[in-house]
Amino acid sequence: MNDSSQAAAAYEGWQQLVRKYSKPDLRKSIWQVINSFGGLLISWVILYYSLRVGYWLTLLLAIPAAGFLVRIFIIQHDCGHNSFFASRHANDVVGIISSIFTFVPYFYWRKSHAIHHAHHAELEERGIGDVWTLTVDEYYTAPRWKRVMYRTYRNPVFLFVFAPTLYFVFLMRFPSSDAKLWTRQEVASFWWTNLMLAGKIALLSAIFGFGNTLLIVLPVIAVASCVGTWLFYVQHQFERTYWDHTPQWNYTLAAMHGSSYYKLPRVLQWMTGNIGFHHIHHLSPRIPNYRLQQVHEENPMLQQVTQLTLLGSLKTVSLTLWDEKRRRLVTFRGDCRRGELRHQRLDAERFCTKKREQPRVGCSRFCFEFLPRKADQAGVGVPTTVTSGGPCGKSGFCSCTTGIRCRGGGRSAGIFRVAKGRRYTG
Repeated sequence: MNDSSQAAAAYEGWQQLVRKYSKPDLRKSIWQVINSFGGLLISWVILYYSLRVGYWLTLLLAIPAAGFLVRIFIIQHDCGHNSFFASRHANDVVGIISSIFTFVPYFYWRKSHAIHHAHHAELEERGIGDVWTLTVDEYYTAPRWKRVMYRTYRNPVFLFVFAPTLYFVFLMRFPSSDAKLWTRQEVASFWWTNLMLAGKIALLSAIFGFGNTLLIVLPVIAVASCVGTWLFYVQHQFERTYWDHTPQWNYTLAAMHGSSYYKLPRVLQWMTGNIGFHHIHHLSPRIPNYRLQQVHEENPMLQQVTQLTLLGSLKTVSLTLWDEKRRRLVTFRGDCRRGELRHQRLDAERFCTKKREQPRVGCSRFCFEFLPRKADQAGVGVPTTVTSGGPCGKSGFCSCTTGIRCRGGGRSAGIFRVAKGRRYTG
């Protein structure tokens, strides 16, 4: 039994525990539809009259209005899991209606989110329905342009302010370029959603005026997009989260260790449709959102999970890379210095191994720039010898030159440098 199986054994029998909670309650589902859609429609009217006072008031009131839109998204989310109603047809109808308000094509999102649930925290299956996450090794071996792009993506201002609006308002208007992954129905959901959005804007424009409609709708969808992105991020991107490679990946651990319990104040918990009990949701997506808290409170076994508070969750913003050796998310700075030093060592060792055969033309000495003091602090050993027959036909490392120059054809040509965790060839 491997480590993953042993850890998952602590949750043995969870399937029987959660089965009784998977049946939707029609009255609760209908009431949630009424108070969510009704709350948003009333908010639009209030926002319209607030324009007479000043747009500053409209922007301020857009925040609670966005809460109702987040609840509508949770309804669409549950419909996509076929958990909101007992009828699949009813789930699809309400899910499609919700998409007119959330700007998210229902059938496309249902498929991409199902992929997220099936492969969450599986390192080989990243890329669909998740936050872009690189391992320490991947980051420090990536070309410079990719590291810059990743740092930009992981910048909190971009990730939580600009990216959500860009994604939900603009990118969700067109299907993915990977046509083989999506069915005709899923691709068509983009065009039908766009058509229904145009109809909604036309109807609201007839009531409030086109300019006023944009002033009302856009700030609400922008705030809701940012809130939704933050919720999705914090529920998976915390320090002691879970990631693993396919052979060792475990569904139960991905749910219980790779998802957090986000403990929010009552009002925010209501606005976000109990999605803070995300570990329960990932364990069994067929449980309606209004039963998630009940499952958590009635089953002590399912309370063995990382708990985040509203204030404590802010610390997750700086976590950017998955350290496979330490099995935790780390920052670009500080803890990640270990990864930088490790890659300096690995680059040197790989180079020496590659050059064990005598170069065709003589080489200058090889230099491995390493800071022993910082290496010791990071707990990374400093290599002092390599197998004889290294790049210059000698063993050991020098400490004064900046690189090795090999004048010859093929792979041995050019300059190789190891400095500040970056590798340059040329």
